[in-house]
Amino acid sequence: MEDRNIQIQLGAGAIVASVFLIVVAIPVWVSSPSNVPNIILSPLFWPNVLAAITALIGAGMIVTSIARPGPETSSDTADADRQGAFKRLAIMAVIMAACMLAMPVVGLVWTAMATFVATGFLVKTTHPRTVVICAVLVPLFLYVFFAHVAGVAIPQGDFVRLP
Repeated sequence: MEDRNIQIQLGAGAIVASVFLIVVAIPVWVSSPSNVPNIILSPLFWPNVLAAITALIGAGMIVTSIARPGPETSSDTADADRQGAFKRLAIMAVIMAACMLAMPVVGLVWTAMATFVATGFLVKTTHPRTVVICAVLVPLFLYVFFAHVAGVAIPQGDFVRLP
């Protein structure tokens, strides 16, 4: 199957998943109190935002794959890419399992930092400094916002506690 068709199918799948989330999953399985003072703090807000972004990305994949079809790849290159893809998928599964095991012990913020760095280097980033800087700053800023502005408790680890 050519890359263009794969992109179209992935985009359509993202749109279908987004519609399912917005129409069925979020209203049925995410509960929200009726007296939330700020819409941003509602448990329904961010899942809906992420579902809408998923639909936009899916639409973008479809539009770009139709507008600019990529070059064909040879079967030798596709086989090598497929083997590498399965290796990266297995490593990603190990990273996610390690994340889930480390979170109760180390805490959400520190685990997110390590997971961000590991995933960045797994995908062979061309900007390693940016990955490390973002891996430190994004979880810290999110912790500060949720813990000190929104008043949401963030899971802390057994060893290091953030203020």
